[in-house]
Amino acid sequence: MGTQQLLLIIIGVIVVGLAIAAGIWLFSGNSVSANKDAIISDLMNLGQFAVRYKMRPEPLGGGGGRSYTGFTIPAKLATNENATYTSVAAPRSLTFTAVSALGHGTITAVLDSTGTMNISAYAGDF
Repeated sequence: MGTQQLLLIIIGVIVVGLAIAAGIWLFSGNSVSANKDAIISDLMNLGQFAVRYKMRPEPLGGGGGRSYTGFTIPAKLATNENATYTSVAAPRSLTFTAVSALGHGTITAVLDSTGTMNISAYAGDF
């Protein structure tokens, strides 16, 4: 009887260990997905700022309805708990790069001349 009890305890410990490992794995996958979604949301907000900049008249510090040239990400929005954001402006497009603050990877998005945001590349765990 003692041998059977010892065997059941060992099997129980193995099953509990596997359950804990599976839980950690599932939580990690959810963390990557949540970070990706938050970064995409932030990129959409930055895109709205850029479109407003482009539409603002030049005398008021905008692109005059023609260009993204001169747009910079506001300092308060350049870094948050999700990522660090950078942009490269061209007259008819704006490229954003987001580097995950949690180390999951990078996302690159392009805002075209019509104000449409397109996610062009995912890197890392995304």
